[in-house]
Amino acid sequence: MITLRSQREIELLKQAGHIVYLTHQHLRPYLKEGITTKELDQIAEAFILSQGATPSFKGYDGFPGSICTSINQEVVHGIPGNHKIKDGDIISIDIGACYKGYHGDSAWSYPVGKVSDEKAYLLKHTELALYEGLKQVKPGNRIGDIGCAIETYATAHHLGVVRELVGHGVGTNVHEEPDVPNYGSPHHGPVLKEGMVIAIEPMLNLGSQDICLCDDDWTVETLDGSPSAHFEHTIVVTKDGYQILTGE
Repeated sequence: MITLRSQREIELLKQAGHIVYLTHQHLRPYLKEGITTKELDQIAEAFILSQGATPSFKGYDGFPGSICTSINQEVVHGIPGNHKIKDGDIISIDIGACYKGYHGDSAWSYPVGKVSDEKAYLLKHTELALYEGLKQVKPGNRIGDIGCAIETYATAHHLGVVRELVGHGVGTNVHEEPDVPNYGSPHHGPVLKEGMVIAIEPMLNLGSQDICLCDDDWTVETLDGSPSAHFEHTIVVTKDGYQILTGE
């Protein structure tokens, strides 16, 4: 069931989303060669707790980290550990925070030091694909309009669109209905209505769209080993468009 949120709920979702945004900003200065993903996880968890929230992902279906840290060919759900990031890496950091029972969810991909032109291209156009999807958010449009816009942009820029992983509703659970795929047909899928809160999150690969699950049963990688990027905002549908909840 798709839930339309009240103004009171939207205010709480805004606060949760803002904590996620602040956590991303807090982590940025630490994204340097030599730091481990576990250290990033600890820094993020301490900051989220300092804001009166809790990490949404910690313990979610048994996930051991507070954030997801996915490097280079890792698409999503990378488990923080002893791996040290290095110059030239790209790292996707997915953060969820629960504030007074409501969640915020946002992923962003970052360059570490100087990255290759190919990786810079991937980061630029995956972020732009997110905003192409957002342009379709207004009452009366459909979920398929969002996915079609993302897929069309990604295909035009020769990027592989991950199909097995999708965006989703956000509310009192971090993952709710509806699914929000990064592909689709215009005028298909659930109708967007004022008060819907959804996470839109293109995951695009520099190579093939194909992915595989690693032995840890969490980390998803590109099958061909090509780099992948992930950008995500939680938004609320307004009477004439949308508002980003995981931004300033």
